[in-house]
Amino acid sequence: MTELESLLNDIERLRKNLIKLIEEKGNLQDSVIIAASQELNEAITKYNDLIIKRVK
Repeated sequence: MTELESLLNDIERLRKNLIKLIEEKGNLQDSVIIAASQELNEAITKYNDLIIKRVK
């Protein structure tokens, strides 16, 4: 599995987890939801950075 594929798998896993947490908590300002959202954002940022490096 390439680094790109691994990141995509992580992003999908984190996205599903975030959706589950939102459904459970119902409050988007809950600290657990915010932390999960930030973790997903970091993974997406890493993915974007990797794509940019490959394009250059």
